[in-house]
Amino acid sequence: MNKTILITGATDGIGLATAKMLATKGHNLLIHGRNSEKLKQVEGQLAKLGNTGVVQTYLADLSKLSEVKALADRISDEYEQLDVLINNAGVLKVSDPITEDGLDVRFCVNTIAPFLLAQQLAPNMRKSGRIVNLSSAAQAPVDIAALQGKKKLTDMQAYSQSKLAITMWTKSFGEIYKENGPTFIAVNPGSLLASKMVNEGFVIPGNDINIGAKILVRMALDEDVSDYSGQYFDNDKGAYSLPHPDGLNAEKSEKIIEVIETILCS
Repeated sequence: MNKTILITGATDGIGLATAKMLATKGHNLLIHGRNSEKLKQVEGQLAKLGNTGVVQTYLADLSKLSEVKALADRISDEYEQLDVLINNAGVLKVSDPITEDGLDVRFCVNTIAPFLLAQQLAPNMRKSGRIVNLSSAAQAPVDIAALQGKKKLTDMQAYSQSKLAITMWTKSFGEIYKENGPTFIAVNPGSLLASKMVNEGFVIPGNDINIGAKILVRMALDEDVSDYSGQYFDNDKGAYSLPHPDGLNAEKSEKIIEVIETILCS
């Protein structure tokens, strides 16, 4: 059965490779990006692959929470049911790390925007639905002040903390929705894959991007994944694994969710 799948950050890297794989399987794709020309190009690329379902493009800057909210509202209005949300968009290195909302852009794009999309879209998803969140092997204890935008961090500090934070709220949401909601999975797609982010951050070509795309497709579609809601899959190990120890601390996870919700309500 064809599914309706939203992929953020789908105009390059792992997101684009994942979109191409899903398109050849006939699924309906909602592809997000922040550059209208790139979105148009990708739409054309996907249409030429054959067996492609509906392809719809969505323009939004995930560092601006107002645009994230508008994106969620538009998708909710246009689709009665979303089957899969892949929170793929991410950022590591930027010239100006502070957003217009006064947040660190890494936390905003990598942690808070995915939280808002999941929070808004999950209630309209069936139990068979799936929310796949991009984590990383790079994980570090979350500094609450940095999450709130009150403390500056280095690029790698902010990135690794933002990735643990998304892993932590993934686990919490898995518990919240375990009875009648979608499955939540946090995934390290593979270390140092050949994405623009890896090239900019580490100045290396990186490993085959399809390593990451294949695991995202599996996490999005395979039925057995529903048995692991809230868990973390480490593609470097090829198995479900334990995140950083803080990722298993319920009290710290609750605090992170509280802070994110406060940010979203402000």
